[in-house]
Amino acid sequence: MKCRINNKLGTILIDSDVIAKYAGSVAIECFGIVGMAAVNMKDGLVKLLLRDNLSHGINVTVNDNKLTLDFHVIMVYGVSICAVSDNLISNVKYKVEQFTGVDVEKINIFVEGVRVID
Repeated sequence: MKCRINNKLGTILIDSDVIAKYAGSVAIECFGIVGMAAVNMKDGLVKLLLRDNLSHGINVTVNDNKLTLDFHVIMVYGVSICAVSDNLISNVKYKVEQFTGVDVEKINIFVEGVRVID
């Protein structure tokens, strides 16, 4: 899926993988986020993704040139899920809109697990 931006000089196409990688890099900078998660649908196992595979934990949907982002995350044990989610939503929304020039309509967060960090 690609996001299309038309201007007087031509058309800009942004691949959804580019948006997912950028959103993932913004997300892991947020306090309380350990990383992105990959869920194996067959057996229900959750795997923490490495920095190289951040886009696998994020689904990007483009509808009428508006973005919907689904994050599958692993959070730090003991933090407020609500506070971390609010911070994640506001940071990602602002930075992705600035990066792409496209409105973020919705951000869904799926907390797939928690981890104790020393």
